[in-house]
Amino acid sequence: MDGSQIGTVEWTIKGELILNCNCTVFCPCVVSLGKHPPTEGHCQTWGGVRIDSGQYGDIDLSGLNIGLLIEIPGNMGRGNWKVALFIDDRASDEAFDALVAIFSGAAKGTTGLFQMLVGEFLGAERQPVTYETEGKTRHITVGRKIEGVVHPVGGADGDEDVVITNTQYWMGPDITVATATKGKLRSHGRVWDFDGRSAEICQIDWKGPGR
Repeated sequence: MDGSQIGTVEWTIKGELILNCNCTVFCPCVVSLGKHPPTEGHCQTWGGVRIDSGQYGDIDLSGLNIGLLIEIPGNMGRGNWKVALFIDDRASDEAFDALVAIFSGAAKGTTGLFQMLVGEFLGAERQPVTYETEGKTRHITVGRKIEGVVHPVGGADGDEDVVITNTQYWMGPDITVATATKGKLRSHGRVWDFDGRSAEICQIDWKGPGR
């Protein structure tokens, strides 16, 4: 991939994203857009992305999965994030580079804000990443780095998820309120376990380089 073209290439990603963080109740960043601090004063998050369809120029990204590690020292909007990226080991070299460009923010568009918010990129590496849905429950594994089980929080109508709609959140406008029954991460010197903590599920429709 020609690095000189980064930031000018048309790209799209459609699929689903889950996050599980250390907040004790639903993440306040969704509604406050990062102005309210996380419930523990700092944010530790692991995430997974299932790409149902996607492309970066003429590079196909469809069917690939991504794992994320995100650490934020205070309010989300103040930046200084630390981020690590785990890319599906089935990705071609070109797709790997394209996904690094997208998730680092260099490709601009929806994830372009990462360039402003991420203070330290801990690196990208290949891992076997699985993202499976069983009923309403999402199961994700990232090698021996992440093991997560996330499901929506029950509402008064058991058939309907609790959803915060029409937000301006960076992931997407509609965020399903969720929690984790397993949320283990062991990577980059971090050992996290967020069983019972806050989680989010979001259908994503991202694109770039414009918004």
